[in-house]
Amino acid sequence: MVNENTLKAVNEAIELAPKRKFTESVDLIVNLKNVDLSQPKNRITESIVLPNGRGKATKIGVFAKGDLAIKSQSDGADLIISPEDIDKMSGDKKLIRSTTREIDFFIAEAALMPSIGKSFGPILGPKGKMPDPVPSSADPGPLINRLRRTVKVRSKDKPTFHALIGNLSMSADDIAANVEALLNTIESRLENGKQNIASVYVKTTMGPAVRLK
Repeated sequence: MVNENTLKAVNEAIELAPKRKFTESVDLIVNLKNVDLSQPKNRITESIVLPNGRGKATKIGVFAKGDLAIKSQSDGADLIISPEDIDKMSGDKKLIRSTTREIDFFIAEAALMPSIGKSFGPILGPKGKMPDPVPSSADPGPLINRLRRTVKVRSKDKPTFHALIGNLSMSADDIAANVEALLNTIESRLENGKQNIASVYVKTTMGPAVRLK
């Protein structure tokens, strides 16, 4: 059961959303307070699994060979990058950017991480997209399904950050549950929990921000 105030804010944001020919995303805007974000240790960098998913397609890339590559492809991975592909792209930043631009999350066979870090690290690292390493014997299916429901939250050095919590194809209850799951995780990472959150807003892509009370 979601909190009444959370559901009220989500419903208001949905009602205020202008009618568009595309399905708008719904974002959460979080403003922090009394957190020294000049210190990297205090910054929020979290991958959070939303209980009701993102409401939009999430693209997954996999660096792998052999069985792991085959399993990943059959489990719905959107891009498979082989060791040969890594070698071919090495040094070509433009090609790496164009190949990886649309991918939201990556996983990689652990043995390939050194070459990935060398070739892809300068591109993926600053975007927070470095792959999660997995053993070559791993079953990628559960991880891929989990990543499809995951959002990455990064505060960097600013007290305000945004996070995707769904879209207007989803019910208000499902979006509200996502809001609470995300906030609970953020609060657990802050030194003083809720006391470090100044304000929270719910907003559709084109609509006004509605404050969560």
